[in-house]
Amino acid sequence: MAKQAIKSFADQMTFDTTEAARKISERYSKTATATLFHGDRLELIKQIPKGSAKLIVTSPPYNIGKEYEDYHSLDEYLEGQRATIAACHEILAEDGSLCWQVGNHIVAKAEILPLDIPIHKICADLGMHLRNRVIWHFEHGLHCKKRFSGRYECIMWFTKAKEYVFNLDPVRVPQKYPGKKNYNGKKVGEYSCNPSGKNPSDLWIIPNVKSNHCEKTIHPCQYPIGLIERLVLALTNSGDLVVDPYAGVGSALCAAVLNGRRGAGADTNAEYSRIARERVTLAIQGKLTTRPMNKAVYDASKSRLSVRPKELSGETLFK
Repeated sequence: MAKQAIKSFADQMTFDTTEAARKISERYSKTATATLFHGDRLELIKQIPKGSAKLIVTSPPYNIGKEYEDYHSLDEYLEGQRATIAACHEILAEDGSLCWQVGNHIVAKAEILPLDIPIHKICADLGMHLRNRVIWHFEHGLHCKKRFSGRYECIMWFTKAKEYVFNLDPVRVPQKYPGKKNYNGKKVGEYSCNPSGKNPSDLWIIPNVKSNHCEKTIHPCQYPIGLIERLVLALTNSGDLVVDPYAGVGSALCAAVLNGRRGAGADTNAEYSRIARERVTLAIQGKLTTRPMNKAVYDASKSRLSVRPKELSGETLFK
């Protein structure tokens, strides 16, 4: 499936990319639509002027032995995170936001450490303010045998100062009861909800990128563009700079470009950087295939696979 995903990108790249290529820089440039730096994230951050980034959003390695990361002791790992976040704090605008998406560090085979706990201390020590601990829930993944299967990760949203950019209207979601009316008071008989939609809350149910996802590449832990689009639209304005220090295959940069922002990201993996360039090129030309940000989650009960086979009718724990 990974090979098919790369082939699909190659198929999309059959059009002229000269103009789009000129908008992508290998080193940071304030005039570039996107900067894709193949190298260490701290080297990229050094290139970006202080106070230039309106949003820094990333999903760093969790130090659990994935193919794209080196395993370190927990103390070494957290020191690396501290250095990265401190550097990000330097380039963050006074009214900017930092969003660190993290899961769990595996301490032992059946013991976990939620990484949002130490990340909070690192950010608090820098004087940043936690605005939300957003729970990203997804329904698919590996099944655990000695603990409950993990189906969520956290996005820790910090701001540098007490005044910050927050645009609610672009990220509103459909109301649950749009026909509900006030039954008393001065507005009796009027619709009680905002006609533009409701606040999406701090629990986001968005499918993760698995093998049959339209955005799938070879990256084993790729996050969906729609997840980052919500942050980009809410926490930045048109033309602002969005930075991802661990860019992977460029999902955050694509989210920025697709919504009229500039993006900058770094990754040490050459193949990921190549795919990121292809995806960002397609995003610049408006031809990148993505899952819409507010698309409803598929109702599994409608699938024929949701019907329990007769031969398994006697093999159940449920009554």
